[in-house]
Amino acid sequence: MVKLTINGKEIEAPAGTTILRAANMAGIVIPFLCYMPEINEIGACRVCVVEIEGINHLAAACNTQIEEGMVVSTNSSRVRKTRRTNVELILSQHDCNCPTCSRNGNCSLQNLASDLNILDLSIPSNVPENNWDETFPLIRNESKCIKCMRCVQVCDKIQGLNVWDITGTGGRTTVNTTGNLSIQEAPCSLCGQCITNCPVGALTARDDTQRVFDALDDPDVVTIVQVAPAVRAAWAESFGVSREFASPARMSAALRRLGFDYVFDTNFTADLTIMEEGTEFIKHFTHAAEHKWPMFTSCCPGWVRFLKSQYPEMVENLSTAKSPQQMFGALTKSYFANKIGVDPQKVFCVSVMPCTAKKSECDLPEMNDACGDPDVDVVITTREFVKMLKIQSVVVPLLPEEEFDSPLGSGTGAAIVFGASGGVMDAALRSAYFLVTGENPDPDAFAAVRGLDGWKEATINVPGAGDVRVAVASGLGNARKLIEAIKRGEVEYDFVEIMACPGGCAGGGGQPITLDHNLAGERSDELWRLDRESAIRYSHENTDVAMLYEEFLIEPLGEKSHHLLHTNHGLGDKH
Repeated sequence: MVKLTINGKEIEAPAGTTILRAANMAGIVIPFLCYMPEINEIGACRVCVVEIEGINHLAAACNTQIEEGMVVSTNSSRVRKTRRTNVELILSQHDCNCPTCSRNGNCSLQNLASDLNILDLSIPSNVPENNWDETFPLIRNESKCIKCMRCVQVCDKIQGLNVWDITGTGGRTTVNTTGNLSIQEAPCSLCGQCITNCPVGALTARDDTQRVFDALDDPDVVTIVQVAPAVRAAWAESFGVSREFASPARMSAALRRLGFDYVFDTNFTADLTIMEEGTEFIKHFTHAAEHKWPMFTSCCPGWVRFLKSQYPEMVENLSTAKSPQQMFGALTKSYFANKIGVDPQKVFCVSVMPCTAKKSECDLPEMNDACGDPDVDVVITTREFVKMLKIQSVVVPLLPEEEFDSPLGSGTGAAIVFGASGGVMDAALRSAYFLVTGENPDPDAFAAVRGLDGWKEATINVPGAGDVRVAVASGLGNARKLIEAIKRGEVEYDFVEIMACPGGCAGGGGQPITLDHNLAGERSDELWRLDRESAIRYSHENTDVAMLYEEFLIEPLGEKSHHLLHTNHGLGDKH
């Protein structure tokens, strides 16, 4: 332990601790912009500067380690003046038109300028021009970038894709795609982790809310909305209500207040995915010599993009099952359109997703199997859903509970946990066990695959089939480690779930942004709670899914399912 004094307060902290962390342990606040624990400790913003007795220059608290007897001042006159000047320098190169920024009211720089009482700038403004393809799902605004390097470090150290890099020198230093590639050419998975870790509005997802409002205002269009499992754990975070109050039924009511004709739950097709993907896995497992191993889940489009760009030779390992989002779109414009007697080309299908990669997935040419039009017309993120509620002045604390519409609105506990890392695997094992044995396992028998660890593995014995070796990874850096271990022959698995975002969809790139707090764990806990409290916890017990097979699909992996619910991932003819 090291003893030191900060702002006249004597404290102790472990050797090797930085001043910033030591101060935080003692309840002393030091502001910062660029700092991310163990990810970005480079002192780039110079906002966390402090004065150390006996040292002439000010030091960055985020990367200066404490020493025995050190005396630190975090708010001396010199520190305050320097901190203010440093923030003014950042603001002088920043588009300060805050009311039109996607992060207005939720911006670290805006909050810091307010805390420092910066009412005008004494430094001449020199804001760079913005030049970006606004049609791409990920938008970068050069005029708002503060060169904090968070996006670079998150993409490099957590996701392992190295999409962003530093370009230019001196005052022209900025962030751009590596090798000056266009964003379309870069190996971007569209995970959106750079967005959720940007402290300002320099990175955001393309806003598609007006397309949705236009459809809602068109009397000739039947508007149908589906909402993903992870959205229910995060949608009401900014409305001052508890997660328990913000129930799925109140989320359903909120969507109805926006004016959708039908409000459904992607949980329905999450259960359907388990029936298709689980049956596919059992078929592969019992005919092992005919297939490549391991079989990968395919419900995360960020992961699929990653595999296509980084390991194209392993794309055939992906399950052919479409994601729940795309299964839902295909059924909406076939089964459901026929059920309500509407031309499927008059149906406008909207998805509310915790994900930015879903915006790209719905535009893939192979995702138009129902009627020739895109199966899903537009995807909005959880953040865009929240914006639409505010535009429509929906008072969330006063919403009643209203159930989803039928029949595409039912779901089980197994479907809910699709939004948490390990949830897809857990749900698949529950039903795979039943499909082989005819008996339900304990719904909590597969807890080994749950949790926030980046790479989890387990061996599950299924009577009549044998031991199934499974693995779960979240975050693309962990996915790369797992795949490389497979390629080196260090590990062998039968079934692998991978989610692009750390913690799974609960921590997705389209979820609400909380400044310097990662809520993936809390949101995942909420999904597992909803699963535990569900009346039905097995996908194969969803009676509406059973009716869908009876009335329309006939059987899992059947001809109609093959056409509507499976994809070739761009490889050619469907398998």
